[in-house]
Amino acid sequence: MEAIAYNPAMLDDCLAFITPAAQDRMILLLNHIVGREAQAMARLAPYAGCSLVLHLQSWPAQLPAVPDLLLAVTPAGLFELSEPGGDQSELLRIELEASNPALQLLSLLLGDRPRVKVQGDAGFAGEIHWLMDNLSWDATDDLAKLIGAAPAHQLARWGSAVAEGLAGLAGTAAAMKSRASGWRGAA
Repeated sequence: MEAIAYNPAMLDDCLAFITPAAQDRMILLLNHIVGREAQAMARLAPYAGCSLVLHLQSWPAQLPAVPDLLLAVTPAGLFELSEPGGDQSELLRIELEASNPALQLLSLLLGDRPRVKVQGDAGFAGEIHWLMDNLSWDATDDLAKLIGAAPAHQLARWGSAVAEGLAGLAGTAAAMKSRASGWRGAA
C-alpha cells in the first residue's frame, strides 16, 4: 500500500469550505481594480449578462484540484460569481497557464503577464484583453490608505525585492533541473 502525506477526504472537505470564500475575495479584488477606472466599467457594461470562465491549464496533479471560476458581467460593468448552466453561447473561456503555480505567482508579482488562451466571442475577448493590458492593482496606494504613504512605499520596495529574489531562485532551480535532466539523458 502506498503511503500518502495527507488525508484526501479531509483536504477535499477543507477546500469545499475555503473555495467559495476565496472566490468571493478574488471577485472583490477584481471589482476593486475594475471599479477604479470608469472607462473599464463602461467598456464592460455592454456585455452585461455575458459570462466567462477562468480555467487553470496544466495544473499540477500533485496539488489539490482548483475549480474553474465562472464570472458574469453585471449591468454596472463589474463581475459577479455565476452559476454553471444557462446560456453557454455567450461564454468566454480563458485558460491561464498554471503548470508551475509558484513561478507564475512570482512572475505576476514582478509585473509579467501570464500566458493566456482565449476562446469565444471576439468582441468580449477584446475587452477582456484591454482590461488585462491596461488595468493593474496599485497595492501600494491601497496600503497607503491604511498605514500611510511612507511605510506603504517601504513595504512595497521590500516586497519587490523579496519577489525578485524568489524569482531568481526559482529560475536558478529550473536551470539546475534542466541541466540535471540533460545529464541523465546523456548517460
